[in-house]
Amino acid sequence: MSPQTLTITIDPDAADAPFEQVRTQIADRARDGRLPVGYKLPTVRGLAEDLGLAANTVAKAYRALESDGVIETRGRNGSFVAAAGEAADKEVAAAAEIYARRARRLGLDHGTALAAARDALRAAYDTDA
Repeated sequence: MSPQTLTITIDPDAADAPFEQVRTQIADRARDGRLPVGYKLPTVRGLAEDLGLAANTVAKAYRALESDGVIETRGRNGSFVAAAGEAADKEVAAAAEIYARRARRLGLDHGTALAAARDALRAAYDTDA
Protein backbone atom coordinates (compact mmCIF):
# COMPACT_ATOMS: atom_id res chain seq x y z
CA MET A 1 0.00 0.00 0.00
CA SER A 2 1.43 3.36 -1.00
CA PRO A 3 1.54 6.09 1.61
CA GLN A 4 -1.58 8.24 1.64
CA THR A 5 -1.64 11.95 2.28
CA LEU A 6 -4.63 13.53 3.93
CA THR A 7 -5.37 16.82 2.23
CA ILE A 8 -8.23 18.81 3.67
CA THR A 9 -9.31 22.23 2.52
CA ILE A 10 -11.17 24.59 4.83
CA ASP A 11 -13.33 27.24 3.18
CA PRO A 12 -13.82 30.08 5.67
CA ASP A 13 -16.77 31.37 3.59
CA ALA A 14 -18.60 28.02 3.50
CA ALA A 15 -21.95 27.61 5.23
CA ASP A 16 -20.63 24.56 7.12
CA ALA A 17 -18.53 25.13 10.23
CA PRO A 18 -14.84 24.14 9.98
CA PHE A 19 -15.32 21.02 12.16
CA GLU A 20 -18.09 19.87 9.80
CA GLN A 21 -15.86 20.46 6.78
CA VAL A 22 -13.14 18.31 8.37
CA ARG A 23 -15.67 15.62 9.32
CA THR A 24 -17.28 15.53 5.88
CA GLN A 25 -14.03 15.41 3.94
CA ILE A 26 -12.58 12.57 6.03
CA ALA A 27 -15.86 10.64 5.95
CA ASP A 28 -16.18 11.03 2.17
CA ARG A 29 -12.60 9.86 1.59
CA ALA A 30 -13.06 6.88 3.91
CA ARG A 31 -16.36 5.97 2.26
CA ASP A 32 -14.99 6.03 -1.30
CA GLY A 33 -11.73 4.27 -0.41
CA ARG A 34 -9.32 7.18 -0.88
CA LEU A 35 -8.52 6.63 2.81
CA PRO A 36 -8.29 2.86 3.24
CA VAL A 37 -9.32 0.94 6.32
CA GLY A 38 -6.47 1.13 8.79
CA TYR A 39 -5.13 4.46 7.53
CA LYS A 40 -3.62 6.36 10.45
CA LEU A 41 -4.99 9.88 10.70
CA PRO A 42 -2.84 12.80 11.79
CA THR A 43 -2.96 13.73 15.44
CA VAL A 44 -5.58 16.27 16.44
CA ARG A 45 -2.92 18.86 17.19
CA GLY A 46 -0.99 18.12 14.01
CA LEU A 47 -4.02 18.41 11.75
CA ALA A 48 -5.24 21.52 13.58
CA GLU A 49 -1.85 23.15 13.06
CA ASP A 50 -1.78 22.18 9.36
CA LEU A 51 -5.26 23.63 8.82
CA GLY A 52 -4.84 26.70 11.01
CA LEU A 53 -7.69 25.58 13.27
CA ALA A 54 -8.05 25.22 17.02
CA ALA A 55 -7.30 21.73 18.31
CA ASN A 56 -10.80 21.59 19.81
CA THR A 57 -12.28 22.05 16.32
CA VAL A 58 -10.43 19.03 14.93
CA ALA A 59 -11.13 17.05 18.12
CA LYS A 60 -14.86 17.72 17.66
CA ALA A 61 -14.67 16.40 14.08
CA TYR A 62 -12.77 13.29 15.22
CA ARG A 63 -15.34 12.64 17.98
CA ALA A 64 -18.18 12.89 15.43
CA LEU A 65 -16.34 10.55 13.04
CA GLU A 66 -15.76 8.07 15.85
CA SER A 67 -19.41 8.28 16.90
CA ASP A 68 -20.40 7.56 13.28
CA GLY A 69 -18.08 4.55 13.14
CA VAL A 70 -15.88 6.09 10.44
CA ILE A 71 -12.76 6.15 12.58
CA GLU A 72 -11.59 4.38 15.70
CA THR A 73 -9.24 5.74 18.32
CA ARG A 74 -6.72 3.35 19.79
CA GLY A 75 -5.57 5.34 22.79
CA ARG A 76 -2.05 6.68 22.44
CA ASN A 77 -1.60 4.79 19.16
CA GLY A 78 -3.81 7.31 17.35
CA SER A 79 -6.93 7.39 15.23
CA PHE A 80 -7.46 5.10 12.27
CA VAL A 81 -10.03 4.69 9.49
CA ALA A 82 -12.42 1.94 10.56
CA ALA A 83 -14.36 -0.55 8.48
CA ALA A 84 -17.30 1.85 8.68
CA GLY A 85 -19.65 0.42 6.08
CA GLU A 86 -20.89 -2.46 8.21
CA ALA A 87 -21.24 -0.32 11.34
CA ALA A 88 -23.15 2.35 9.43
CA ASP A 89 -25.47 -0.26 7.88
CA LYS A 90 -26.25 -1.72 11.30
CA GLU A 91 -26.85 1.69 12.86
CA VAL A 92 -29.21 2.87 10.12
CA ALA A 93 -31.12 -0.44 10.22
CA ALA A 94 -31.57 -0.05 13.98
CA ALA A 95 -32.75 3.54 13.55
CA ALA A 96 -35.21 2.46 10.84
CA GLU A 97 -36.59 -0.26 13.11
CA ILE A 98 -37.08 2.23 15.95
CA TYR A 99 -38.85 4.61 13.56
CA ALA A 100 -41.11 1.86 12.21
CA ARG A 101 -42.13 0.72 15.69
CA ARG A 102 -42.76 4.30 16.84
CA ALA A 103 -44.86 5.10 13.75
CA ARG A 104 -46.97 2.00 14.32
CA ARG A 105 -47.47 2.86 18.03
CA LEU A 106 -48.64 6.31 16.94
CA GLY A 107 -51.25 4.65 14.77
CA LEU A 108 -49.83 5.67 11.40
CA ASP A 109 -50.68 3.42 8.49
CA HIS A 110 -47.87 2.01 6.32
CA GLY A 111 -48.30 4.59 3.56
CA THR A 112 -48.26 7.58 5.90
CA ALA A 113 -45.19 6.31 7.77
CA LEU A 114 -43.38 5.62 4.50
CA ALA A 115 -44.27 9.07 3.15
CA ALA A 116 -42.89 10.70 6.30
CA ALA A 117 -39.65 8.74 5.97
CA ARG A 118 -39.35 9.68 2.28
CA ASP A 119 -39.93 13.35 3.11
CA ALA A 120 -37.25 13.25 5.80
CA LEU A 121 -34.78 11.54 3.47
CA ARG A 122 -35.52 14.00 0.68
CA ALA A 123 -34.94 16.92 3.07
CA ALA A 124 -31.68 15.42 4.34
CA TYR A 125 -30.27 14.54 0.92
CA ASP A 126 -31.58 17.42 -1.19
CA THR A 127 -28.69 19.87 -1.45
CA ASP A 128 -30.75 22.32 -3.51
CA ALA A 129 -33.16 23.05 -0.64
